[in-house]
Amino acid sequence: MDTRIFKIDPEDIDIRKIREAGEILREGGLVAFPTETVYGLGGDACDAGASEAIYAAKGRPSDNPLIVHICEFSQLEEIAADLPDTARVLADAFWPGPMTLIVNKNQVIPHETTGGLDTVAVRFPSHPIANALIRESGCMIAAPSANTSGRPSPTQARHVIEDLKGKIDAIIDGGPVDIGLESTIVDLTEQVPTILRPGYINKHMLEEAVGEVRVDPGILGKENVHIRPKAPGMRYKHYAPKGNLKIVSGDREKVIAEINRLAAAGETEGKKVGIIATDETRDLYKAGIVISIGDRDDEYQIAHNLFDVLREMDECGAELIYSEEFSTPEIGNAIMNRLLKAAAHQVIEV
Repeated sequence: MDTRIFKIDPEDIDIRKIREAGEILREGGLVAFPTETVYGLGGDACDAGASEAIYAAKGRPSDNPLIVHICEFSQLEEIAADLPDTARVLADAFWPGPMTLIVNKNQVIPHETTGGLDTVAVRFPSHPIANALIRESGCMIAAPSANTSGRPSPTQARHVIEDLKGKIDAIIDGGPVDIGLESTIVDLTEQVPTILRPGYINKHMLEEAVGEVRVDPGILGKENVHIRPKAPGMRYKHYAPKGNLKIVSGDREKVIAEINRLAAAGETEGKKVGIIATDETRDLYKAGIVISIGDRDDEYQIAHNLFDVLREMDECGAELIYSEEFSTPEIGNAIMNRLLKAAAHQVIEV
């Protein structure tokens, strides 16, 4: 397949290119596009064939639901079987923006889009290109992250090109994304709103809007492989680099000493070793390819850089990768959720 590349400046949108991409979606094709979180791989959410094509292009399990992207609250009302009052409250507080709501669905969205579930995950992105594409296409757009399933999510068009060129119809290159982690997912089908995936919008922010909010206990634990995932990424290994990633957790000095020991041992065995450090610690490592994820006190920088760093490890050919742990006050759960999944929950305590 010949994949077309549309380069579009988000601050000066070429509407003709957007309309060309929108036509591809209307005809059942697939278009990757930037959002404020990561790049998404889009198809017409109401077209079962388009959703099946998304799963095929990504190599994604078909029971892993897709998120439907909208550009007006009325579209949520159009596809929901019943809409709790909390949906409007949360939408008023955080849409457009990096929050996904799960509600019971009607028949407008096919089961192929929702992974066979009677619920649907919906969000209203704030990125100007995403908004323009939804509006001009006339489609609600089903869009998981635009990467090969299991790989680090794409935060730049070149990541999408690396994974999906030749497999999809078009890629919109809108430059690097802003946040770098996928949206917070909130389940509104339970009595108490429940966070199924942490993100930029944290529990405290949600509670300020609607009161009590629960956090799914599996967010920082190992997933139950026997349950059917209700939201994207709840069960399967995600975000993984090609090398074997392990997280080293504990007191900073002990963590540095252990990573130095592991890196030296790996190199002695002839392995190429990568180390994910911070600006404060990168000079303390004596072996391996050391990449800083950013300033430890700037958790938003760490979140923004996480997937880029994992892909850099691939570019360096790292076979063994050791990462420091990143516990931060605002979006630390979101960062560690992604890192734990990337490491298949391999944690070394020191």
